[in-house]
Amino acid sequence: MSAQVSPIDEVKTTPWSGGSSPFKVEYGKMMMWFFLLSDAFTFSSLLISYGALRFSSNSWPAADLIFQSVPGMLDSGAPLVFVGLMTFILIMSSVTMVLAVEAGHRMAKKEVTMWMIWTIIGGFTFLGCQALEWTHLHHEGFWWGTIPHELKEYFREGAALSPTYTQQFANLFFTITGFHGFHVFSGVIINIIILVNVIAGTYEKRGSYLMIEKVGLYWHFVDLVWVFVFTFFYLV
Repeated sequence: MSAQVSPIDEVKTTPWSGGSSPFKVEYGKMMMWFFLLSDAFTFSSLLISYGALRFSSNSWPAADLIFQSVPGMLDSGAPLVFVGLMTFILIMSSVTMVLAVEAGHRMAKKEVTMWMIWTIIGGFTFLGCQALEWTHLHHEGFWWGTIPHELKEYFREGAALSPTYTQQFANLFFTITGFHGFHVFSGVIINIIILVNVIAGTYEKRGSYLMIEKVGLYWHFVDLVWVFVFTFFYLV
């Protein structure tokens, strides 16, 4: 005689019963996706504001003329070279994070440790490059609310110089790149904490390196946002 399943037991097996995560997604990972979605709205609003101002003006700085320096080496003559290097470093740190996640799936503690260290190095290097760029621009008089008189030559040929738009460009540039830099710094600190736990064997004892994957989602998001920031400020 076959056993009958009561309606109560049947309800408990449904995806939304609370006994398991909806769509079989781990709770922490789902919360990370929610956070990244909300953060994406913030970056989107900032970049849309920049785009609206950028395309409403005929007097806007030419990025390939402003960002010509390689701090410590060249003051001009190398358009977008330094920021291209910054972008490459951040993308490579995303690659090392992917390798750390993959090693975690194989429970390879030593490989996870190695790739996490390289990811942290990449993050710190990017922040160092951004600090050099900001220092150089500040030294040239390019800062929140101000652009020096000497930068007139950097504006598109034939366009009238508008103090209002130049100040808006400076304000948005330092605000958005600074906000992104804060995210990178936060990611590096989190990665260091995770690395300490990896070395201590915390995730090995749990039998899962899922935390590496959660942090990896955040790190990839930071890299993806930089692609948009790079496109908006340095290429368009």
